[in-house]
Amino acid sequence: EAAQMQLLRQFRHRQLFRILWNDLTEVAGLYRTLEDLSILADACIIVAEQWSHEELAERFGEPLAADGRVQRLIVLGMGKLGGYELNVSSDIDLIYLFAEPGETAGRADGKGVTDNSEFFRRLGQRLTRLLNNTTVDGFVYRVDTRLRPFGESGPLVMNLEGLENYYLTQARDWERYAMIKARAITGLPRDIEDYQALVTPFVYRRYLDYNAFDSLRDLKSKIALSVRQKGLKDNIKLGAGGIREVEFIGQAFQLVRGGRDTRLRSRSIVAVLEQLAHQKLLEQAEVDGLLAAYAYLRDVENAVQMMRDEQVHSLPEDEEDRQRLLAIMDEPDWQSFRQTLAVH
Repeated sequence: EAAQMQLLRQFRHRQLFRILWNDLTEVAGLYRTLEDLSILADACIIVAEQWSHEELAERFGEPLAADGRVQRLIVLGMGKLGGYELNVSSDIDLIYLFAEPGETAGRADGKGVTDNSEFFRRLGQRLTRLLNNTTVDGFVYRVDTRLRPFGESGPLVMNLEGLENYYLTQARDWERYAMIKARAITGLPRDIEDYQALVTPFVYRRYLDYNAFDSLRDLKSKIALSVRQKGLKDNIKLGAGGIREVEFIGQAFQLVRGGRDTRLRSRSIVAVLEQLAHQKLLEQAEVDGLLAAYAYLRDVENAVQMMRDEQVHSLPEDEEDRQRLLAIMDEPDWQSFRQTLAVH
């Protein structure tokens, strides 16, 4: 495990250096950078799942479904990872699922049989550890699993039947919002199809769902309250006119109209906004303004995060860091930068 951790961390650092170099030298544009960062995270998650599965299968045998087929862990990437929009130093929000209850096959000596739920719980813990733990080589990603059903108090891993029951009886409105971007990074194709079939009607209602406005309004007011309580200043993600507000505009249309209009069921906020202009649900000029603002704000977010590989969303107060930000953003001085930012 220590050797695997070292390999993953060194691989991540090397690839991150390449991605940031291409971004800073303008070899790659913003959306290429965001996609590359997301694919890098996918690669690390896929390998960590593979190594963890192999290690546990040696001890307990393969986890089997009722028909005898082998199961694999489904790792859902949430948020910006799900939409291929990951930023430079983001937490990754993951949900762990498996297809159905049962038992493992056991080892060749007939021992080691355990519940599938126990097998996948251990797998989820090991995968999280491989990515999240800080070693002498640093970390791969800070992993957050609290978006799972029942949050921190719920099981780390859930089967699909349990997930369906939860969505039908317990789930809250903000979870619909969160599942818009959910994307299966690992898992067997058949199981991923089953997952998609149960989650789609939960997220996208068949009728025009105007109740979604109330839940989005409530969620947005909670974020605004949190920003005020924490005294967050110049927060380009959660503050007024920030990145989250652009996402809210697109995702409000998705939740209200996505049940009837499958063209709005995209994980990419850029694709959603472009589709809204195409369908004349928003004026082209409005969408152009939103997309320009989104791109500029994401560039600023990446710039402040690439300085120290920290998940920060506020503008720097340190003078030297401000000079770094101006250099990355190609702005002549702080006042000019603040004016450009204010427009967006």
